[in-house]
Amino acid sequence: MNRKGALSLIFAVCSFVATAQEIAENEIEAPKVKLSYLDSVKNTFIRHEVLSDIDSMWMKELANTELFDAMQEDIENVNPDESVDFNLSTDVLKERLAKLDATSPFHIEYNPALENVIKSYLKRRSKSFERLMAISQYYFPMFEEYLDKYDLPIEIKYLAVVESALNPRARSRVGATGLWQFMYRTGKQYNLEVNSYVDERQDPLKATEAACQYLSAMYKVFGDWDLVLASYNAGPGNVTKAIRRSGDYKNYWNIRHKLPKETRGYVPAFMATMYVYEYAKEHGIIAKQPTTTYFETDTVMVKREMSFAQISSLLDVPVQQLQFLNPIYKRDVVPYTKEKAHYIRLPKSKVGLFTSNENAIYAYIDHEFEKREKPHFIREQQEALALSEQMDGKKVIITTQSYRIKKGDNLGAIANKYGVSVRDIKNWNGLRSNMIRAGQQLHIKVKTIVDIPEEELVVEKPEPVAPVKIKEADVIPVTVEPEVQSIAVNGMVLDSKKEDAESEEDLVAAYKKDNSSAINYEQEHLYIVQKGDSLFSIAKKLPGVTVDHLKRWNKLNKNVIKPGMKLKVGEETN
Repeated sequence: MNRKGALSLIFAVCSFVATAQEIAENEIEAPKVKLSYLDSVKNTFIRHEVLSDIDSMWMKELANTELFDAMQEDIENVNPDESVDFNLSTDVLKERLAKLDATSPFHIEYNPALENVIKSYLKRRSKSFERLMAISQYYFPMFEEYLDKYDLPIEIKYLAVVESALNPRARSRVGATGLWQFMYRTGKQYNLEVNSYVDERQDPLKATEAACQYLSAMYKVFGDWDLVLASYNAGPGNVTKAIRRSGDYKNYWNIRHKLPKETRGYVPAFMATMYVYEYAKEHGIIAKQPTTTYFETDTVMVKREMSFAQISSLLDVPVQQLQFLNPIYKRDVVPYTKEKAHYIRLPKSKVGLFTSNENAIYAYIDHEFEKREKPHFIREQQEALALSEQMDGKKVIITTQSYRIKKGDNLGAIANKYGVSVRDIKNWNGLRSNMIRAGQQLHIKVKTIVDIPEEELVVEKPEPVAPVKIKEADVIPVTVEPEVQSIAVNGMVLDSKKEDAESEEDLVAAYKKDNSSAINYEQEHLYIVQKGDSLFSIAKKLPGVTVDHLKRWNKLNKNVIKPGMKLKVGEETN
């Protein structure tokens, strides 16, 4: 190969390498371009210092169903009358129960049945109680606040452990739901709303308050907290029957054998739970420490319907965490109605992010709503309305503009710039995805509001205006302004000084007197321009009157008028 050929080969190789490198660089840079509308919205967010959130393992623990199933199994199957082999001295147990009894309104007295349940829990459920005690650190402060509000025993907080194992979405085989296991009818009785989207029995705050109200009512009936517990499980009717069938005894342990089978183990389960919590350290039960508490969350009222998936995408909060913090929403959707406010509970760090960027968040929600497929007839109506939309003296013109994509552009930002949706841009340009490249040209339809040309406003040939005869019977008083009294005559407005008139007849006479030298009263009328009026809309109200008439009578060069102006509607005569 000669020198000339070798040089040509070298240049060709270099050119190929340079071209390949440029292509490679473009390919590497392409993924860096943010393409989604969501990304463009989040880029505008005002962000604050982020506090630690609940980690995924802790969230899984808080939302467990395993503990609920185990607790229900114990209540149903643990036999209080069956001895349990566990290393706990009866004398020590009696001493501890006596201490609990001394500081509690419940009758925590030693008996062999209670000893068997306590030993069963310590033997079989110590690991479960470690987990329950950790979850309690989230819920107990809230329970105690409401128990104090209703002046109820603080120990009732352990009732939620027995009822639901502190799972706000727990649901029993008979349909009892939530932390406090309300049946549908009982929930309705205490104003807990249940519909397709919302189940307030699963709302920790509302359900806790309803439970406090129910327990307060039951105490007024029975006057004994042990019987109140029994009625919470079996219903007041079954407790009353058990009292009668036992010979009018009113101590729980004396009527226990007359109660339904499940309730026989219910009160012992409550007292055993209280004992395990109060003497956990003595039995080597150490609660796991949570990474968040009830006090590290807050609520925000929503102004649009939004899904957990949308909130998760915008705020970077796991859907599982939103489900835990907002168990009230059955379908992972926060509804919106004008009649009743709905709230979303978030970690406090995310509450600040939400409230600082509400407008951008709702713009994204609206954008997502517009992307939903709509029936053809609705889409056609919207397009027809956009094309034919007219206002008084104005009309809408739709034009198509071209936009050349720059490096770093994305469809969301372009859509924002022109006030259209990403879906529209994709439809106008036949795009199947959000992928765009620098240099590509897009066609965008832009809506512009303009004044209607005068030649389009004047649709009729000007004709002489026939004199309008005014009858005093047609005179109607209207608004009163300082120093001026106005009256309407056949839709027209006449003005006269207030002090010149004491009645409608005097007002007409005063108007004639004030204006007789300059204007023929039989033919002259005044129209006061209202907000939103145009010459075109006024002319349409008056038979035989056109915009040209109004302009000539009032010596107007343009179509511009302002509210409060008085327009002559008729020719002056000499």
